[in-house]
Amino acid sequence: MSASAIRRIRTRTPEAPMIAPESHPQRLRVAHLNPNAANPFHLKPGEQPRLDIADELGLDGLTRLDFQGNIRGEGRDGWVLIAKLQARVTQPCVVSLKPVRTDIAEDVRIRFTPHMPKVESEETEMLDETLEPLGSFIDLTALMVEALSLALPEYPRAEGAQLTTGAQDSDDAPASDTRRPFAGLEGLLRDSKRES
Repeated sequence: MSASAIRRIRTRTPEAPMIAPESHPQRLRVAHLNPNAANPFHLKPGEQPRLDIADELGLDGLTRLDFQGNIRGEGRDGWVLIAKLQARVTQPCVVSLKPVRTDIAEDVRIRFTPHMPKVESEETEMLDETLEPLGSFIDLTALMVEALSLALPEYPRAEGAQLTTGAQDSDDAPASDTRRPFAGLEGLLRDSKRES
């Protein structure tokens, strides 16, 4: 190996070591991150944390949850998180309440900055939805749970399940109900006359 090649290896900025999934910290201190290299992370919660997350999100089951990526410096004092979220969730069908299993694979990108734009009112929409305020810590667990909640199907439906419309219900009603809409009232009046 040439001397120039050895110098390049010695001067190359090393990537921060990957943190093992079973020993990952849930919160990263920003001051400990390397701004000149990727800071890898890998969250793979065990059974009990998955049960707690499923309960928090109203899921019937969460048999798989994996959040892996890295955090890099961006600009002078910002950071960007790029990750892949993978999960397997079970939700009740909105029609039949039967369990519906869904596999989720979602790309996650979040930018952190200490210079958040001012929001004039609650009605003002954030121009960049990936932008988050930068504090002393980056809470990976909170970001993972938020990303999962946003990726969940809003109306899970079991195969073959069909909604019953109000129009169909009204068509099935007896024709006498529409011809005599005050039939029940007449009966009540008759009963009151008998009592008097």
